[in-house]
Amino acid sequence: MLDLCCIGHITSDKVVTTKTTMHMAGGTAYYFSCAVSKLDVNYQLVTALAPAEMQYVANLRGKGIEVKVQPSAHTVHFENIYAEDQDQRTQNVLAKADPFDVEQLQTVNAKIFHLGPLLADDISTQLIKTLAAKSRVSIDVQGYLRKVVNKKVHAVDWPGKKEALQYAAIVKADVAELQALTGCDKTEDGAKLLADWGVKEVVVTNGSGGSVIFSDGVFYVIPAWRPRIVVDATGCGDTYMAGYLYRRLKGDDEQQSGEFAAAMASLKMEKPGPFTGTEQDITEFLTDHKYGNQRAGNI
Repeated sequence: MLDLCCIGHITSDKVVTTKTTMHMAGGTAYYFSCAVSKLDVNYQLVTALAPAEMQYVANLRGKGIEVKVQPSAHTVHFENIYAEDQDQRTQNVLAKADPFDVEQLQTVNAKIFHLGPLLADDISTQLIKTLAAKSRVSIDVQGYLRKVVNKKVHAVDWPGKKEALQYAAIVKADVAELQALTGCDKTEDGAKLLADWGVKEVVVTNGSGGSVIFSDGVFYVIPAWRPRIVVDATGCGDTYMAGYLYRRLKGDDEQQSGEFAAAMASLKMEKPGPFTGTEQDITEFLTDHKYGNQRAGNI
């Protein structure tokens, strides 16, 4: 059995910042997988993309990542445009890939399934329910809250949220996504509502404001630490979840796992593209910043 399996589409991304324009693979599937590949865990990615972009899969396999590819007529094409404040992002969607279905995942077993939908119809509630019958399910809700109008991504509600989230052991959302999902202005109220709906662990990220984890009635406040230089924020949330789920699998509690995840996300920001460091790099960064009290970084 796998320790961890991520299900999601690899995207073909155009990343535009105030300093440069880059073309690269992206999506939760890509950034999460690259980050996990640097950690000691038995992992597989299940993805779907068009034959024209199979070089992205070859790249991941070259990193030692096991990838199961489902056929798709198209690859998801995203355009990410960042302001000077990299917490602020505008997204355009130029193409969509085929959704995943239950039959494709019948032979895949893992201790945790991490679902990274990019758009609302990528992963059905039925598939979530089927995976939850096997083991724990972690969901990054961002895709369920995205509606594409004239190629632009807009935040919307998720009609099937209550039915689906009762099967989720872990849910990750940023502050804006949590507000859209729950209708609650306060993070604490939104996290409690998700718990009422059946979610065991609620992970809420807030950019340079750090993150909060709500589990078993307890709030864990996770600070963010300042990277030496801010180069690229794309994929920081996915990197955070890679670190968080990894440490939870290793037996760390929510506070320890969150701090490890925050350090990993801050390190990722120092270079373009996915996380390229090591577990030792993360541990050293966390030690230096935690005990040096250098906070206010970015997740």
